[in-house]
Amino acid sequence: MPIDPPLSDILLITPEPPGDERFDLFLDHLHHAVASGIALVQLRAKTLDPKAYRRLAGEACAVCHRYDARLILNGGFDEPGDVDADGLHLPSARLMACESRPLARSTLVSAACHSREQLLHAQRIGVDFVTLSPVLPTTSHPGEPALGWPAFRTLAAEVSMPVYALGGMTRDSLSTARAHGAHGVAGISAFW
Repeated sequence: MPIDPPLSDILLITPEPPGDERFDLFLDHLHHAVASGIALVQLRAKTLDPKAYRRLAGEACAVCHRYDARLILNGGFDEPGDVDADGLHLPSARLMACESRPLARSTLVSAACHSREQLLHAQRIGVDFVTLSPVLPTTSHPGEPALGWPAFRTLAAEVSMPVYALGGMTRDSLSTARAHGAHGVAGISAFW
């Protein structure tokens, strides 16, 4: 089933916000990102407690929606509707623990994939889109083996859902990613 409106070709994954709950600078960066045209954002905040995450998610959602950007939650709670978010992201371990799609079709569900098994499972349970990583070496995960573009192409071709290339991506990577079967590119530092 096609996603309406269609997914953006760039997915911004936010860096971890400050633990002191001073979110002004974080939200200012988010504002600049979505004002510059980023239309799909994953709010990654795994270190915040649920109350702080809920507060940040509500404020981030307001910023994103002001610019018609979608916000996917990756953090402290499981009901995106509680803060008017557009969806939920499943880290790979949580993806593999799901026996079915965790939310209704009206809410986006994304997942992090690092293998063929994870990609096929994401498709089987009806995830809307995935990130596949790491494609290239990254500074955030030094020493972790990268897939490379040939392996990325092979894996992405095995599923029919949109696949975002993650790991070492920039805006300049978009044409290469698309040539290798990606829907788009995802990243933290290049888009933040």
